[in-house]
Amino acid sequence: MQMKAKMKIPASLCLRCRGTKMLCGLSYCPISVKQLVQPSLTKITGNNLEGSSPPSVFVGRYGYPKVKMYPTTPPVHGDTSQYENSKEWLGVPIENFLSMRLSMIRGGIDVTVAKAADPDRLFQEIQLMALSEKSVEVEMILDGNISGRDVILDEHTPPMGPSAPLKRLTVDYSNPGLHVEKVFSDTDLKAMDAMDYLYSNGQDVSRISKILSVGALGEKKARKAVPTRWSITAVDKNLSDDLVEKIKDHRQIDKFLAFVRVTSGNLFMAVLTPSNWIYEWGESWFPGSTWNQWGENAHVMIDYEGYYGRKEYPDIGGCYYSTRLAVAEKFSSMGRTGGAITWREIYPGWNLPVGVWYVRENMRTLFEQKPQEFDTLDESLNFLSGYMRVPLAKWVEKSYVVPTQKYNNLDRFFSI
Repeated sequence: MQMKAKMKIPASLCLRCRGTKMLCGLSYCPISVKQLVQPSLTKITGNNLEGSSPPSVFVGRYGYPKVKMYPTTPPVHGDTSQYENSKEWLGVPIENFLSMRLSMIRGGIDVTVAKAADPDRLFQEIQLMALSEKSVEVEMILDGNISGRDVILDEHTPPMGPSAPLKRLTVDYSNPGLHVEKVFSDTDLKAMDAMDYLYSNGQDVSRISKILSVGALGEKKARKAVPTRWSITAVDKNLSDDLVEKIKDHRQIDKFLAFVRVTSGNLFMAVLTPSNWIYEWGESWFPGSTWNQWGENAHVMIDYEGYYGRKEYPDIGGCYYSTRLAVAEKFSSMGRTGGAITWREIYPGWNLPVGVWYVRENMRTLFEQKPQEFDTLDESLNFLSGYMRVPLAKWVEKSYVVPTQKYNNLDRFFSI
């Protein structure tokens, strides 16, 4: 299990801390985390795994179009919905979150993604499991031993526990709900339209991406399983595409709105601008954080788009679209349009990938706060600089939206 901290921690600190005070500066205790999987493994009798799945299914991407599909459950019974509900995770201590997610044990089968259009019995069992609205009772007969080292820690997907080949699956389904049943049964409905329908009827993106992942959306012959990593970004992108096009018809905001959210190991910032649609997402990773383990200085990276969007996948990754969705939701709730500068600083010790959900939910929470209002962009950026550890000039140097707003901002007065 690759969870070693990429830094040397003096034994004296560990002895004083014992996993309770985080004296090393990390956001989690690497010694405790190594032991999180083992209690779940002791609850498995032989190769028989029983539990209440939230429900959860993970689809791998290696070998595409032949991939691994994993129905997943913790070895506990009852309401396990919190195990899969990203909206609730921000309030959970990081070690409790990891303990919960790493107890999600996976039984794997080999599938060809196109089989979603004509699934065999086992594939269909997994699809119906993923559609369920509430926790479902699951029994898995595994073909082989589970290794506590085989876990998933990824910047796109939430952490997942170990796996073993799946021999047999039994599922006690729950009702999928009216809206999910509709899109599953409607084999003439395009996948994008199905996503929009589910989202407009209150289904959260995490559930939509899971349904898309098992190939339960879209026109019948075109249905395919989608690797979980790709399905998460696909839902964030497609839903935000639709929202952005809708908000472009709204009236512009008339002030610069600045937002700040300080969390353990992270700083989230945003300025909504009185303009037509323009957007950027930037990250600054400090030495000792996940993607800057051995650097000497904080590294700033920004991707952006203008009024007509972008054609290339952003180098900065899936957080670009998860944040874009949060921004579009905010403008939609206001009934207004504008531009957005969104930045994140990641500090030493934050070196455990937990998935793009973390950025999406933090940005959603940030936009629930009352903003600070300013008449100028400089005033709003100076406000943010009071919280930054990266010099404001370094952010501005990399920014696309800041110079566009300051020196080419006629779109504040004329529509494109």
